[in-house]
Amino acid sequence: MLTPFKTALLLLIALVLLAAFMQYPSSTTSGPEYTSDAKLELPEHYRDWVYLTSGFDMSYNPAMQMADHHMFDNVFVNPEAYKAFVQTGTWPDKTMLVLEVRDAQGKGSINQKGNYQGTEVMGLEVHIKDEARFPGKWAFFGFDDGKTGKMVPLTADCYTCHAAHAAVDTTFVQFYPTLLPIAKSKGTLSAAYQKETEASEKNEKK
Repeated sequence: MLTPFKTALLLLIALVLLAAFMQYPSSTTSGPEYTSDAKLELPEHYRDWVYLTSGFDMSYNPAMQMADHHMFDNVFVNPEAYKAFVQTGTWPDKTMLVLEVRDAQGKGSINQKGNYQGTEVMGLEVHIKDEARFPGKWAFFGFDDGKTGKMVPLTADCYTCHAAHAAVDTTFVQFYPTLLPIAKSKGTLSAAYQKETEASEKNEKK
């Protein structure tokens, strides 16, 4: 039989757990949420998701000229999708990958060399797998300082680039150091990526 003290203690624990759940609602929900006009709602707590990688001044176009500043990009994925990838080597439906671009700082505090990430977010993009919603299963959404993002048109170069060069299921797993070995072991690397890798290795040996 519960004493009044134990009953009060259990109630207090329940309230603490409820408060923690209410504080981070978006991090516990699964899958994308859309507005009535087909925009994507930004997953507010995406930084609570699984961190995959960071890039520095990356560009897929050799002719592209870098601006007079440096940039970091960070990639996060919803936990459910990450767990599925670890088990299968590929992405399940409702996968959400968030690309966060931040400015790079070189001078500040005690830093003397190299760069660190600044507080300014210069861009946000979400790559979503929603098989029932998009003809090609995947879609990109860009955010312009708002809580909702517009879908990038299917004619954009990013779709053909990802389809042609992605290591796994139109995603650049080749740049995710903890997931690439999993994809290799599961045999889920795309034929196009494997061909590119073989060609690159041959060129290096020449």
